Amino acid sequence: MLIQIHPHTLERAEERGATKSEIEDVIRTGTPIPAKRNRQAKEKVFDFRRQWQNAYYDQKKVQVIYVVQEEVAVTVTVYVFYGEWEV
Repeated sequence: MLIQIHPHTLERAEERGATKSEIEDVIRTGTPIPAKRNRQAKEKVFDFRRQWQNAYYDQKKVQVIYVVQEEVAVTVTVYVFYGEWEV
C-alpha cells in the first residue's frame, strides 16, 4: 500500500516528536487500534531512551490516524505518547 503523509500530519509529528519514517513504519507494521468516523488507526512502541521536554523516557508510542483512498493510506494526524509499555 502506498502512503501519503498529509502536511498537517508532518506538522503535528514535528511538534510531538515523531519522524516521517516512524509514521510510515506504524502504518506498515503497527498494531491496529479503534478509530472513529470511518478512519483507521495503528500504533507502535519505539525504544526512545532519551529526554523529551525535560524528562527522560525509555519508550514512545506513536499512533497514526489515516484513511484508505483507492489503495493509498492518507494520514490524518499522529499522536505521540512517552512512557514505558510492555511490548
